Amino acid sequence: MPRKDKDNPEWTKENFSRARPPHEVLPADVMAAFPKTRGPQKAPKKVPVSIRLSPEVVAHYKALGSGWQKRIDEDLRKAAKISAE
Repeated sequence: MPRKDKDNPEWTKENFSRARPPHEVLPADVMAAFPKTRGPQKAPKKVPVSIRLSPEVVAHYKALGSGWQKRIDEDLRKAAKISAE
């Protein structure tokens, strides 16, 4: 059971209803310091593609948890006999 933290209480429905997005409450110069994207990669290592896989394959990898796309990549590398970078 989580401990109660008097300095950081759990939010209620009322707290959520009063909440506002950062751009409504922070100055523009603060918002500018936090870009909405990661920015360009220094050295792109992956190529975005679209691939159709059977639902069973996707379910299998997703069931293993976070990082399922990386595991598919690793297994495809093994099958193609390509070493990791």
